[in-house]
Amino acid sequence: MVSQIIPEANYLMRMADGTIKQVNPFTHTEVWTVPGRGNRPLGVSSPNPAPIDPAAHDAYCSFCVRRYLETPPEKARLIRSGDGMQTLRHLHVEHLFDTVAEFRRIPNLFEIVSFDYWQQNFDYQMPEHLAAHKSDYLASEPGRAHVLKVVDQRLRAAGLDEAECHLLSVDERLQLADAFFAGGHDVIVARRHFIDGATHEHQLASSGTLTPQEHEQYMGFTVDALRDLFANNRYIRYVAVFQNWLKQAGASFDHLHKQLVAIDERGVQNDLALRRVRDNPNMYNEAAVNFAGYRNLVVAENDYAIAFAGFGHRFPTLEVFSKSEHSEPWTHSADELRGMSDLVHACHAAAGPDIPCNEEWNYKPPDVDVPMPWRILIKWRVSNPAGFEGGTRIYVNTIDPEGLRDRVVPRLFQLKNEGKIAPMKIAFECACIPNCLRYNPAVR
Repeated sequence: MVSQIIPEANYLMRMADGTIKQVNPFTHTEVWTVPGRGNRPLGVSSPNPAPIDPAAHDAYCSFCVRRYLETPPEKARLIRSGDGMQTLRHLHVEHLFDTVAEFRRIPNLFEIVSFDYWQQNFDYQMPEHLAAHKSDYLASEPGRAHVLKVVDQRLRAAGLDEAECHLLSVDERLQLADAFFAGGHDVIVARRHFIDGATHEHQLASSGTLTPQEHEQYMGFTVDALRDLFANNRYIRYVAVFQNWLKQAGASFDHLHKQLVAIDERGVQNDLALRRVRDNPNMYNEAAVNFAGYRNLVVAENDYAIAFAGFGHRFPTLEVFSKSEHSEPWTHSADELRGMSDLVHACHAAAGPDIPCNEEWNYKPPDVDVPMPWRILIKWRVSNPAGFEGGTRIYVNTIDPEGLRDRVVPRLFQLKNEGKIAPMKIAFECACIPNCLRYNPAVR
């Protein structure tokens, strides 16, 4: 089947009255920006923020440092060790508070795709090393008590009262804990709920408030979890990686975290992208970064990645593309990973912690035979689709790509001058060399 080709002239058009019409060349999403619709304040306002109770500073939500026991058994944590960082895996409950985790990898208590899904549909069996860890964890009385407590928490959330929970035998309740040790839905949780020195509840710690070095560790730890999920379940065809920042963007807690959800399909968007990249292997250069360069939409660049104001998105979107010849995040070198991290971090820092946003990762599914670049979209959730969009499938985006660029670039220069983001080229400093994405062997 031949994919419909969107003419380049349709990607971004300005009408005589100032309306901006956009079409996404990958998804074919049609978006309009109407004059005047973007004249609204951005971000979540906190006119009267409540002071933080000092006693609750590290125990504000279930993801906080003093509430480790409210989440399922950890799969891994990243801690400071000397001048570097160290990964600890499969800690027992007795040692959870021996160290402070800069980032934790924990199972999601409420899976999108459950362990039962893999077991019943694919006869998935827990790998031996994970089964051994579960047995070892449950062998201690504190470990067993922790698991049962979290299982009961999950059952109560499903509508069972305490008496109904205990109608299940201990063995039945422990069997439900298989998802904690070999499930395919993980959460990467950062240490801070609030920025260091915060006094009021609106002073949240976001991706952009991390240092560039901390963000690199956050991203690398997520990539490690991504690789591990594929390694432990051969039926996984794709792992969705995303970050919802603030409740307005879908977060359960206003505490910085990413999610990884394993699925048994590539997903509709990946299948569409695969069809189009088969038709034009250089499409990610031609219809993304080259076009962005020609239209002065590039906001930042380094040796390993490039960021630009995206077009054809339902929400104002910053796109970060890896220049690497490698398609999967876990095959990137340390320098390539840091290059991606630096630009993603800078984009979050430029937005600031008050703008709700989604961070979405896109990469080549492992079973695909054509290369695709690793790319991350940062979508500002500053408007709500309404009846017009539902009836027309034309979406109203309140900030057009040039407007987004003009909001972000001055902030990037300010952050760069203050030393709060990594060294990089910004806007007119960027080389914007055509075909800079080296995923396509024909243009290397």
